[in-house]
Amino acid sequence: MNSTIWYLTTGALLLLMVLLQSAVRRLPVSAAMLYLLIGIALGPQFLGLIEVDALRDSRLLETGSELAVLISLFTVGLKMRLPLRHRSWRLALSLAVPGMLITILLVALTGFALGLPPGVALLLGAVLAPTDPVLASDVQLRDASDRDQVRFGLTAEAGLNDGTALPFLLLALGVLNLHEIDNGLRWLGVDLLWAVTAGLASGWLWGHAAGRLVLFLRREHRSAVGLDEFLALGLIALAYGSALALHGNGFLAVFACGLALRAVESRETPDGATAPLPADPSRAAVDHKAAPSHLMRSLLTFNEQLEHITEVAVVLVIGSLLRWDHFTLTALCIAGALLLLIRPVAVFASAVPLNVPRSQLRLLGWFGIRGVGSLFYLMYAVNQGLSQTLAQQLVAIVLPVVAISIVVHGISATPLMARHQRARSHNSHSG
Repeated sequence: MNSTIWYLTTGALLLLMVLLQSAVRRLPVSAAMLYLLIGIALGPQFLGLIEVDALRDSRLLETGSELAVLISLFTVGLKMRLPLRHRSWRLALSLAVPGMLITILLVALTGFALGLPPGVALLLGAVLAPTDPVLASDVQLRDASDRDQVRFGLTAEAGLNDGTALPFLLLALGVLNLHEIDNGLRWLGVDLLWAVTAGLASGWLWGHAAGRLVLFLRREHRSAVGLDEFLALGLIALAYGSALALHGNGFLAVFACGLALRAVESRETPDGATAPLPADPSRAAVDHKAAPSHLMRSLLTFNEQLEHITEVAVVLVIGSLLRWDHFTLTALCIAGALLLLIRPVAVFASAVPLNVPRSQLRLLGWFGIRGVGSLFYLMYAVNQGLSQTLAQQLVAIVLPVVAISIVVHGISATPLMARHQRARSHNSHSG
């Protein structure tokens, strides 16, 4: 794709989304679904303006999808204002840990039943296990004051399981002799227990320390004001890099960093989530009472904008990567099993003991959106030394599953979440 066409295409697409955003919000269509369709149109199946190959460009795709996930995880952390002791966190942890393990197992069994070798089937389960923090904005928390249990559960699950799936991806690579697991002992001690603990702890420390320091400098010395964009990007990089240096889980570190920043704000201003925007932002940044809320709003606004930009780029690429011959019977069977059977079973099995209402369980069981996280894990596995045959086999399964998820969830998100909101409003008025 030459530079002139690239600039024209990108400019036209971004302008079109601005003009059509109100219509998109009202229609049973997600923005990601439109990006996917445009990517398909620009790809080699039609216009041939985007030429990307999953295996040839796997390093670039891994890096791009990794950045998109990191930005989204930090954004998700900033949205989570409920204290960790709140009962809604139990639902999120149930979905992100036992629910994810059930998903990995059932996807692996499905793949094995369809003829995949055991190690490859396990790898497929780990790649498809995480729900997506990038593409699920239509069903996630709308702002920090949102207390909807379904939205909270889906948001927190997406923030957690992009990290908690990584140890099981490494286990699958170990089964395929592409990662050292030392008969499972190294995997259990280093890749699972240490990595998760070090990732969460280091990320939380960075977020807590940075939040306290910035607020202290702003309140007491009227310094460190402005450039909140640099603060956000710097914390993402420091949390991720520190976790990797400690052999910890970088995804969990970035999520915990955003979570810790929000925790600092919520302790400082218990009513900050509902406080009106200050008339003078420059004064609010250094005001003792308003500074925490101002900082969080500034960081969240920037990250959400950056998240939208990366979403456009990555989903366009996913669309351009799709080929008609990817939609095999195997891929369609796995997509159908995952969306219609495995996800609901995993949700019901993990969440029923928490006495979640069945109407909420049905929504949680449906909205297990797969997307950029699965693309990252796929490219990560490819770059660990998978044979070309196995890599092509996985690409031909994962990409159609992601595309189908984007389409069916994009169509259903607006009407289903609107109905859910009406039911909540009716119940609250009845109560």
